Amino acid sequence: MRGQASLYKVLDELQIEFSYHEHPAVPTVEEAMKYWKGMEATKCKNLFFRNHKGNKHYLVIIEHRQKLAIRDLEQRLKQGKISFASEKRLDKYLKLTPGSVTPFGLINDDDNHVHVFLDKNLRNSKKISFHPNINTASLVLSYNDFIKYMDWTGNSYEFIELY
Repeated sequence: MRGQASLYKVLDELQIEFSYHEHPAVPTVEEAMKYWKGMEATKCKNLFFRNHKGNKHYLVIIEHRQKLAIRDLEQRLKQGKISFASEKRLDKYLKLTPGSVTPFGLINDDDNHVHVFLDKNLRNSKKISFHPNINTASLVLSYNDFIKYMDWTGNSYEFIELY
């Protein structure tokens, strides 16, 4: 299976079942949509931001069709001015590359530095899908198992209303 071996080890240890789907590299949601046939799950956009000082980083997870204006997001997050984090920061905190952003990258955040904001609507999902730290595969797991994984990471997270 493609992706980070330590991720699969963690999922196994947590007894999280998933289905695995290989596909060509998909750096954007628009590209990924071509390969989602048969994947019955909520697909997500995963956005990595930093605050204006660069000392706080946020992973924002929303349903893939949702539009998001950064200024609106700033008001909802109440974290001050934010912008997309650089490729260097993405590598430093999550050990990921652009196009492969996923909450599974939190296994690489040893200091639990990244705070996660989850769209409240994701709670309505039975199954949810993310890349396994590489954008040439996708994993589908139950929403409850995803929350079990999030709790395991030790990273802080919260649900916010984004519509």
